[in-house]
Amino acid sequence: MADRPPVARTVSALRHALAPFRRAGHDVALVPTMGALHEGHLALVREARKRARRVVVSIFVNPTQFAPNEDFASYPRRFAADLAALQAEKADLVWAPSAEVMYPEGFATHIDPFAGPAKAGLEDKFRPHFFGGVATVVSKLFLQVAPDVAVFGQKDYQQLRVITQMAKDLDLPLKVVGMPTVREKDGLAMSSRNAYLSAEERAAAPTLYRVLNTSAKRIKQGAGIERMLDAGRREIEDAGFRLDYLEARDAQTLEPVRSPEFGPVRLLVAATIGTTRLIDNVAV
Repeated sequence: MADRPPVARTVSALRHALAPFRRAGHDVALVPTMGALHEGHLALVREARKRARRVVVSIFVNPTQFAPNEDFASYPRRFAADLAALQAEKADLVWAPSAEVMYPEGFATHIDPFAGPAKAGLEDKFRPHFFGGVATVVSKLFLQVAPDVAVFGQKDYQQLRVITQMAKDLDLPLKVVGMPTVREKDGLAMSSRNAYLSAEERAAAPTLYRVLNTSAKRIKQGAGIERMLDAGRREIEDAGFRLDYLEARDAQTLEPVRSPEFGPVRLLVAATIGTTRLIDNVAV
């Protein structure tokens, strides 16, 4: 039976564990997570293994990306199960700092994206604190691990675009890779927050993907974008969701689009059912 991957909990321990990889000339892939790992996360670990000799997985529930009314305290934490899953995937190292290690006393530097994908009027409109917290912690992870490649899921599509833009803007020497969303059999995007759903809410949750998928197909066939979005919004609300947005955006810039003729388009949705907020997206 394979040994469990070593766990580093301080920056000095992390760099000590990484040093043999560097001396051997091995490239390193990083998979940043907040733990509560599911098959979607493990698919990212497998992709990372294809892209680099060594795979580092970070597990850190980042307090700076949660607003006071959000679920930081209740966010699922299952470290022992996560470690067992990463053992099965043969991860080489787990980086699991505490909040005190990531943000030590006197911490005073914050990265706040001021334009581009971070100001697209999607997640930033409803969670204005979010991308500053994400950009800060991800930039720290990139500097701490110094990976050659970092692998993210596309479920958090705006986040992926923000991180990709940040790495480009700051000339960070790594490649950011986005991987397709892993879904349940009924289409629901895998998420650690799915555990919050009641049985009734779980039965309604695939509505988001169904609307996205149907809308994307019909837009490709020539249906008007605004007409399809209006119909999709009604269907989502009729299923019991409180809708934040259902939008069609340029797949790179996240600027609003009215026609798919001008380049790749992404449909993005965010909605709450019960107390659980779900997001999803598909390509057109």
